[in-house]
Amino acid sequence: MQGFEPDAIVVGAGLAGLVATYEATRAGRRVLVLDQENRANLGGQAFWSLGGLFLVDTPEQRRMGIKDSFELAWQDWQGSAGFDRVDAEHDGTPGQDHWARQWAEAYVGFAAGEKRSYLRELGLKVLPFVGWAERGRGDASGHGNSVPRFHLTWGTGPEVVRVFLEPVLAAEEAGLVRFGFRHRVDALVKDGDTVVGVRGAVLEPSSVERGVESTRVEAEEFELRAPAVVVTTGGIGHNHELIRASWPADRLGPAPAHMISGVPAYVDGRGLAIAADAGARLVNPDRMWHYTEGIHNWDPVWPDHAIRIIPGPSSLWFDATGQRLPAPNYPGFDSLGTLATIGATGYDYTWFVLTQSIIEKEFALSGSEQNPDITGKDVRVMLRARLAKGAPAPVERFKTDGRDFVVASSLESLVDGMNAIVSADSPARGPLLDADVLRRQIAARDAELDNAFSKDFQLMAIANARRSRTDKLIRVAKPHRILDPEHGPLIAVRLNILTRKTLGGIATDLSSRAVDAAGSVIPGLYAAGEVAGFGGGGVHGYNALEGTFLGGCIFSGRAAGRAIARG
Repeated sequence: MQGFEPDAIVVGAGLAGLVATYEATRAGRRVLVLDQENRANLGGQAFWSLGGLFLVDTPEQRRMGIKDSFELAWQDWQGSAGFDRVDAEHDGTPGQDHWARQWAEAYVGFAAGEKRSYLRELGLKVLPFVGWAERGRGDASGHGNSVPRFHLTWGTGPEVVRVFLEPVLAAEEAGLVRFGFRHRVDALVKDGDTVVGVRGAVLEPSSVERGVESTRVEAEEFELRAPAVVVTTGGIGHNHELIRASWPADRLGPAPAHMISGVPAYVDGRGLAIAADAGARLVNPDRMWHYTEGIHNWDPVWPDHAIRIIPGPSSLWFDATGQRLPAPNYPGFDSLGTLATIGATGYDYTWFVLTQSIIEKEFALSGSEQNPDITGKDVRVMLRARLAKGAPAPVERFKTDGRDFVVASSLESLVDGMNAIVSADSPARGPLLDADVLRRQIAARDAELDNAFSKDFQLMAIANARRSRTDKLIRVAKPHRILDPEHGPLIAVRLNILTRKTLGGIATDLSSRAVDAAGSVIPGLYAAGEVAGFGGGGVHGYNALEGTFLGGCIFSGRAAGRAIARG
């Protein structure tokens, strides 16, 4: 790094780090970006994402007949977040949600305001169909999106990364940016109360491909200094030990014995402890976001590589004993509420039972690599893939090669296959299923379809979903009997707990400046992205509304970069 005197050091080359670097270099600031991985991993886990963005009152929504507003979105956000730690603690320490709630209101304003134009000016576009994620638990003032707000990036996660990476690489060519790959930061350097730099170890060179676990062999030590340090090292999603230590058993039940990882191995949570050692306040560590619809990747990139099924609302959901999950635990409605319901069963997995008609229209898979048509921005390929008979090719590949899938022509043979999966576990994770128990419940649900109305809440929810133009056209199958052979074969999918996001983190003010336990700004230290709970130490509160993770990295990274630009 000789000859380069940075105005700021950004620790972490994921999306938040790239956005902070982009904003700082726009003002002519020099930025040194350090990351423990190689250049192939620029963009971090955002590259692997589906590219969903939470946007409010957009032209895309209006064209689909959706009426949205800041007021409605803010009502939904507050009902989902449940901020209950705003007031100061007994010793005068600011409440853990003091900054988080302010970040939340500012972020919803961003999503309802300039977020779309800010990204479009960078060249990012979204698809015209707006998805309805996290539909909630059935309470207008509680958790969930009242209307569809999930805007899918044309190009998925790699495109979100690209629009910030390209100008950063141009700044590198111009001499404003220097990268230090395989530089693992182990501590922040302080001069009195001020953070003035970082120290750590240079790891041995690595040529592994993006996402593949790399070595941690140390080659030498380093210490580097700058007037500002921005920590953007991500969350704890692959650190199962840390997840279990922070698990809120009072809300979600016991931590699962078996979890699979929705993020690469480098998402280890080290940045949180490093910032805390320098005096930064960590808040809301018990708030986290994990999915209940995880499946083992048949072609893994990182250890315990998990893929999430992003389901439509029609699959029947059964616990490990074969009992249908109670309302409102339906696919795509209330992630953490369903997680708590699963925890109460005493088992860490569940089952979807569905038909070929449902999988063809309702199954999407998370991740840029699982959606090559949208990731590749090829309209003709997308139309062929999405409108042709049969499920998209990646879904069909999981159906044939995924270890969690069973396909059968009868319910008895389906249950035999489900029991074979359970029996293959060592030790067994749950009990064997009884086909008669499943048949009674499925037949009762099927009998409700003789009328246009029903007392089955899931069928009511499906009817409501199909009032959305997007859902009726491309997302929600026409209601039919699960046991109707015309819609077969039958399919069962074992669903595992998939680790993903950290909702708490480093407390920051609205300029992404880290604060200490007393609420005072730590000079020279900033934090953005997941390590900061996507802003303020917990912008989402207890629940997320989806499409908010990439946006949180962008919003908090932008705040940090602009603060550095102001000097």
